[in-house]
Amino acid sequence: MNKVRLTAFVHGHVQGVGFRWWTRSRALELGLSGYAKNLDDGRVEVVAEGQREGVDKLLELLREQPSSAGRPGRVDAVVERYSEPKGARGFEER
Repeated sequence: MNKVRLTAFVHGHVQGVGFRWWTRSRALELGLSGYAKNLDDGRVEVVAEGQREGVDKLLELLREQPSSAGRPGRVDAVVERYSEPKGARGFEER
C-alpha cells in the first residue's frame, strides 16, 4: 500500500465560505482521513491521509483554477508537504 499524509496550507479567501465543508466532502469521496482547520492568519490547514492517488487528487482539486468542482471561496496559493501517515480516522472540520 502506498499511503501518505498531506499537509496543505491554503491561502486566499477560504474562511467563512464553506471551504472546510467542501474539502471534507471531497476528502470523504476520495476515501481520505484527516481534517480541515481554520488558522488565525486566514489560511486553512488541510491534513489528508490515504492512498497517494486520492491525496494527489485532493491537492489538485484544492489548486484548480477556476474550480470546476464547485469549490467555494478563492484560492490564491497552496503550499504542501508530504510525510508518513499517522493513522488519522474520519475527516473533521475543525
